[in-house]
Amino acid sequence: MLSLQLAAAMSTVVPTAGNTPLLSGVYVPPRNVAECPGMEPQGGFATQLSRDRYTVPGQHFAVNWPTMMDRFLLAHGAGQSGDQLLDDCLNQLGDIPPEANFGFLYLSDDLVDAAAALIDRLKQATGITSWVGTVGIGIIGGDTEYYDQPAMAILLAGFNEADFQLLPNLQADDASLPAGLADWCAANDFNVGLLHADPATANLQALLVQLGDDIPAAFLVGGISSSRGRNAQFAGQVLQGGISGALFSQAVPIMTNLTQGCSPIGPRHVVTQCEHNTLHSLDDRPALDVLTEDVGETIAADWQQAAGYIFAGIVNKNSDQDDYSIRQLVGIDLESKLVAIGDYLQHNDEIIFCKRDGSTALEDMRRMLLELKKRCGPTIKGGVYVSCLGRGREQFGEHSEEARFIHTVLGDFPLVGFFANGEIHKSALYGFTGVLTLFV
Repeated sequence: MLSLQLAAAMSTVVPTAGNTPLLSGVYVPPRNVAECPGMEPQGGFATQLSRDRYTVPGQHFAVNWPTMMDRFLLAHGAGQSGDQLLDDCLNQLGDIPPEANFGFLYLSDDLVDAAAALIDRLKQATGITSWVGTVGIGIIGGDTEYYDQPAMAILLAGFNEADFQLLPNLQADDASLPAGLADWCAANDFNVGLLHADPATANLQALLVQLGDDIPAAFLVGGISSSRGRNAQFAGQVLQGGISGALFSQAVPIMTNLTQGCSPIGPRHVVTQCEHNTLHSLDDRPALDVLTEDVGETIAADWQQAAGYIFAGIVNKNSDQDDYSIRQLVGIDLESKLVAIGDYLQHNDEIIFCKRDGSTALEDMRRMLLELKKRCGPTIKGGVYVSCLGRGREQFGEHSEEARFIHTVLGDFPLVGFFANGEIHKSALYGFTGVLTLFV
């Protein structure tokens, strides 16, 4: 089998056991209408429109919210040592308001060895002990993307202490939630998890599925750390391996959505014969014949080059949209007409072949942002954006075009994030996507 050489800038998702169906699109945390005085439940849940307004069909009513930060505090910078960057960021933050009790921290992989000391300094300087984040080959602060240099992005938030919990480092061999955390999750109507994962974690997809099952009514978002050296995640301290992050109850208004970086080039095909990650037949025809028919003879003449922009999308069966998880082509057997992709397959899975396309990726990103804008109202407190390493400068340009486009559509708001080795959305791993999570 011809092993396809993949571009270094592309996201790498190793084959993982199992594929989990998911619902894609905008998540709006539900809240029981019965909790709102004077309202009769209609359909069971209300849809959040803003911080203090809810709607059920034909009706509007007010909700009394606890005091939280109206706008998160943002600081970011690059090109200095870790200590110098932290000094600069602390100056940008200024006086820390007493309601600030939660921090998001993203560091470039150049600073991974200094991460523990930097978090200790942040705790001392801000009085905040709850920090989550990770390292990335590229990170985002505001409308700026930072690459190939020491960089830091900090976002300070304020939530009610009862409405969030740090998720400890969960490994594949011991992934059970601590009893106290499990009880906290069970007491909530809904739980949103912002997760960061180590790319070396064995059976990461299976671990995500288990976590989604263990957390009642969970919606999980986030990404896989990216680094040219050691990886690290943050959840109160520096962690390695497994999955960690933070969980938020339904009392924290959150909206999230996903945008694809690849567009379909043909129809869906049914996997009629496969072995592990190798496609033998699609629609009862040789897999390579089907792929060649979809991409055309010109592209099929050079599969090594095609591996940089032709991909297989595994269709998420129970999605309410045409939703698929992008996987790379990793091998072609010209003689046996086999196609190998970067994930395990099952009989009757559906595959749709896709291509990287900057213009359609931008249009899909616009769609995602406009959907969020319609639902989140005029005020966004802050956000976290996890984008694929194959996006950013590789797909949109060298001048922070992807991060800037978010602000062009949604306006100015505090934003941090990183470029990931794979993205997480609703307990599933994606590639070449962007996952935007907004606190409103």
